[in-house]
Amino acid sequence: MPDTELDMDHLSGALRRETVKKNVAAIHISGKLTLLQRKLSNVLLLNAYDALTTAQTHTIDARTLAMMVGYNSNDFDTLRASLRALAETVAEWDMLDEQGRQEWGVSSLLSFAKLKNGVCEYAYSPALAQKLYDPKIYALINVHIQRNFSSGHGLALYENCYRFVRTGSTGWWTLEVFRKLMGVDGSDYYTSFKHLNAKIIKPAVSEVNKSSDILIEPEFRKKGRSVTDIRFLIQRNPQKAMFEIDDSDGVRNLPVYKTLRKQGVSDRLARQWISEHGEEYVQQKLDYVKGQGDVKSTVGYLSAALKEDYKAPAKEAPAPPSPEALAAAKQREEEKAREDQAYAARAAERAERARKLAIVEELVSRRNPTQRDADKRLFMSTLSDELDREHFRQHGWRSGLNANAIFAFWEELEPDAFQADAPA
Repeated sequence: MPDTELDMDHLSGALRRETVKKNVAAIHISGKLTLLQRKLSNVLLLNAYDALTTAQTHTIDARTLAMMVGYNSNDFDTLRASLRALAETVAEWDMLDEQGRQEWGVSSLLSFAKLKNGVCEYAYSPALAQKLYDPKIYALINVHIQRNFSSGHGLALYENCYRFVRTGSTGWWTLEVFRKLMGVDGSDYYTSFKHLNAKIIKPAVSEVNKSSDILIEPEFRKKGRSVTDIRFLIQRNPQKAMFEIDDSDGVRNLPVYKTLRKQGVSDRLARQWISEHGEEYVQQKLDYVKGQGDVKSTVGYLSAALKEDYKAPAKEAPAPPSPEALAAAKQREEEKAREDQAYAARAAERAERARKLAIVEELVSRRNPTQRDADKRLFMSTLSDELDREHFRQHGWRSGLNANAIFAFWEELEPDAFQADAPA
């Protein structure tokens, strides 16, 4: 198979979304997968999701698949072995249906997979496809964040915790359920809480906190002297804002952005409005336009409402707020203050990053062509991850994925180059 270069900025279809809707049942049944198999299953599901229940088979470029999972794109033996393992892995679900009746089922994770002419073709059984597609209960799994994980237990814990990030806690799980989620329910060794805590819980928690966009903390419940249940407290990780660098700082994940797009606003204009006016102000104008009944040009009217600050007529003064309402308002203000603080931190990080990139461009411009070529080859030799190398090939010294490595490289070549008072 000839070598081909993969432009990560021009992925097509569902692969551009970065996140996959993963049904909670699927997360629960896939605990026994290895790290590579779990990553592979997430990317395959991301690629197939839009046509999961309408297409009998799905296809993805094999090199793209390998790159997104994060291993050598030429290692087709490993890819074949992982696909074979997914086809041989039995998935079992036990959940309530829409009428509240218990439903049990079993299926292989993939009904078939094949590699031909550099293309991977695969399929799910109809029953499993329905379970994976069910939109009522799902978690959004970021397939770029999953590349940071080096253990299957860490990624499994991340998947099972992330869907509770809005509520702040997983709720209590019995240790029996937790062992099943981690894929160690068949091991006598892990029936001992001491072994489970030392080998599974502590390392997995550490990896989630170090490698993902959430922070988790385990809590235990005892019966007598024995631990019987476990839950995890969850919050977003403020130190991982760079995970959203390729998604316009996460704007595309905001509800107000999705509402704008449904109203016919273009991607560029939606992000521009949110950036200029703020999420809350844009939402206010969306609500205002919605209350005006039939509008010939929703986008035009919304643009005018944003520019002229259209407001609904003032209503009679409401009754004084109750103590409960005042307390709720205070809580909202505190949450808004925290959000503003987090936004300011991200803005400062982006500004500092832009400043350093400008300095790098200046440093590069001073080098002659021979030196520039040598600099690129030297920097490439420091990158061990193939995806990082491909991103640098495409974007050069403006590669956001390699920003920290680029800054460190030039800091070593030009000491004090990034000092605020360094000469231009």
